[in-house]
Amino acid sequence: MQTFDTSVPVVVLRPDHHGSLCLIRTLGRTGVPVYGVGSQLRSPGMVSRYCRERFIFPGGTSAAPAMIEFMKEVSRKIGKRPLLTCTNDVSSTFIANNSAVLRTFFLFPDTSRELVQTLTDKKRMYFLAKKLGMPTAETSFPQSRQDVLSFLRGGAALFPIMLKGIDGTELERRGKPKMAIVRNADELLRQYDSIEDPDHPNLMLQEYIPGGDDSVWMFNGYFNANSDCLFGIAGRKLRQHPVYTGATSLGICLRNEVLEETTKRLMKAVGYRGVLDIGYRYDARDGQYKVLDINPRVGATFRLFLDDNGMDVVRAMYLDMTGQPVPVAPPREGRKWVAEDGDLISLFHYLRDGKLTFFQWIKSFKGVQEAAWFTSDDPAPFGLMVLTLARRFLRWLRSRFGMARGTRREV
Repeated sequence: MQTFDTSVPVVVLRPDHHGSLCLIRTLGRTGVPVYGVGSQLRSPGMVSRYCRERFIFPGGTSAAPAMIEFMKEVSRKIGKRPLLTCTNDVSSTFIANNSAVLRTFFLFPDTSRELVQTLTDKKRMYFLAKKLGMPTAETSFPQSRQDVLSFLRGGAALFPIMLKGIDGTELERRGKPKMAIVRNADELLRQYDSIEDPDHPNLMLQEYIPGGDDSVWMFNGYFNANSDCLFGIAGRKLRQHPVYTGATSLGICLRNEVLEETTKRLMKAVGYRGVLDIGYRYDARDGQYKVLDINPRVGATFRLFLDDNGMDVVRAMYLDMTGQPVPVAPPREGRKWVAEDGDLISLFHYLRDGKLTFFQWIKSFKGVQEAAWFTSDDPAPFGLMVLTLARRFLRWLRSRFGMARGTRREV
């Protein structure tokens, strides 16, 4: 990639995921000074050698007034007006909700609060897609268990069905899964009762579009102040974590003109500005790509989508927001990217379900050009990942061993 002016610093909110780690690396490697703001010192992005300084705010971004004051102080300490970015819904919502105040101290794309809320809320996103004529999976939004029973009695239930959170972040806060595939009425009711909070309905029933992991497509793009796409590349999931319903654990970069044109038309219609991560599923029954989710932020898989200049959405955003041109080049088709931890965990589920053999798993890494965690120039985050996996495995062993001991005592 050609050299460019890297004098404007960047602040990354909550760099506690491999997506934020990749964000810090992609800018840090070009010479951009990158800073992390989070609640944990030993988080993936914070331990990267490319994170110049770490600012710890114990309260998290939920404490908005205190967090705003903290962010003002961060900007003052850095000494310049930094570019502010993130890779999670909580932080993107925080930035959008407080943009009027934060914009005095930080640079970031001018995306309206209302649009961010619409795109991150799956119910509002569904009705927006319908309004704009975008193909999407048919969805119902029950407000109670009685509504679910009525849905079942009404004959609209064609199993399997996706049971999903309208606000996935809220489910995560409650320690619940963000989505599940249910295969019959009894399982639907059982899962609904287990996951839903009756006082705050947050679940939807979505049509299951048949197909394997490789029927899920993605598009990552950057849209400027006029909602023109300055950079955009498509790709396909090969494996997911959690299996069948989760984020990309292995993906491949592929050209898809239908997705590119569809996404550009949609974002122009709503006036979107900034980095976008959007997911589709190809429905072989009618030959349509149906939108699943729209993330108005940097996606965790963004380093899959590179062109021949080495450009990605984060670098495109940096160039545009600092008044520099964004060069255009063909995408690196066939490029693969892997998230090592998620793919290793998912392997055991795919093996159990007969969807993959160990030899096929090994063979699938041909063409992988980048990993989320491992890199020779920044090894500390990979070590942190290995340690985290080891702890999870030990907890699992203790749980299984404890259950076994308890069973023996009962006998």
